[in-house]
Amino acid sequence: MMFPVTEHMAVSERHRTFYLSCGAADATPLIFVHGWPELSISWRHQLPVFAALGFRAIAPDMRGYGRSSVYPRHEDYALEPIVADMLDLLAALGRDKAVWVGHDWGSPVVWSLGSHHPERCLGLVNLCVPYLPGGFTPGETGALIDRGVYPEAEYPAGQWEYQLFYQENFAKAVADFEADVAATVKALFRKGSAAGKGQPSRTALVRRDGGWFGGAGRAPAVPRDGDVLSEADCSVHVASLQRNGFFGPDSWYMNHARNGAFARQARDGGRLSMPVLFLHGAFDYTCETLVSRLAEPMRASCADLSEAVVQSGHWMAQENPVAVNAALARFLATKLAAVWRDG
Repeated sequence: MMFPVTEHMAVSERHRTFYLSCGAADATPLIFVHGWPELSISWRHQLPVFAALGFRAIAPDMRGYGRSSVYPRHEDYALEPIVADMLDLLAALGRDKAVWVGHDWGSPVVWSLGSHHPERCLGLVNLCVPYLPGGFTPGETGALIDRGVYPEAEYPAGQWEYQLFYQENFAKAVADFEADVAATVKALFRKGSAAGKGQPSRTALVRRDGGWFGGAGRAPAVPRDGDVLSEADCSVHVASLQRNGFFGPDSWYMNHARNGAFARQARDGGRLSMPVLFLHGAFDYTCETLVSRLAEPMRASCADLSEAVVQSGHWMAQENPVAVNAALARFLATKLAAVWRDG
């Protein structure tokens, strides 16, 4: 049976979450959590596949994005209230547990669900951003930078220089992205390449250049990369970001102290006992996890960790969905067979 992708709104007293759903209502929830600056449709290649395999595949717009609630303060985009959004969504689905899948900033959300609310997690899957028990903050990533690629004198924060730029020049970062939203979307959503191996990521240059895009103040005019973004989906991203702006998405970077404090409240010292899958991007040079030490804290903190490498850049769910779907299906079949609905 093939299932349509349908649109829904989960409403609580504190928040509204728009979400896409695909699959039988009574099937095990598989909740896909997007990152910056994406939308629920970023999981368009996953939703029908896993619905057809027997799950209820769910993809929300995160707060600040799409048709979900938008807030006016930086602190509204800290991980603690965002995790609460996901618990509200789970309750609206009428379920008490789910398999959670995250990418980019969605990964710290999923890791936080596992570390703070393990009773709500059948298993965790994350793409690109590994688990850092101390929090996904510059203080935690700094000690794990590959100084062979990022000499400290030239790149004090390594590939994470761009995160410090938000803290120092937030208004400019927002203005540069909003100067031409269509150009921004086309410039950001691009496939990876083996040619960048061992070279500094462009995110390492943002502070040095005085802004994204070489400090030009706006994104360059480049063709849409059809290997990552269809014309229709590009239009949806552009319309959403034009309507809501970049304040919300960029504010996710403005809560490192709050997120670090939240991480210190984790259960069991942050150790994860549920089955976990992590997917490395072979050509993701900002979240570089194959050569650097970035994945080491995750390996030390997960009792049941599986890993796989996807031949893609950062946007792996769109760029190489066959490999992502295969790795996820294999994990579900081998580690979570008891929750797999087969009829």
